[in-house]
Amino acid sequence: MPMAAVATPLPLPLTLPSPTLSAPELRRKPLPAGQPRAWYESHNRRLKALRLATALLDTGVYHPAGASNERIRALAPLIGVRYPSDTTCRMVRSLMRH
Repeated sequence: MPMAAVATPLPLPLTLPSPTLSAPELRRKPLPAGQPRAWYESHNRRLKALRLATALLDTGVYHPAGASNERIRALAPLIGVRYPSDTTCRMVRSLMRH
């Protein structure tokens, strides 16, 4: 009788793999003026969650169950973002589901 494979999370690498292709120079556009403060906060939170989700995928974490708060928070300084909140960590897992 075959034994079911148990999915164990991969250890977090100390460095992220470097991309082989150089990205074109991206210019940042200023955010639109006149929005409520909550809009800017949620916009920046979405950008941060997307950066973290992309970095997790690059390190080999492909399922939300493998993205614990501790793993996400350990990855944040490696990619240059501040310590993510519980809400941001939930958003990262949500992005990985879709």
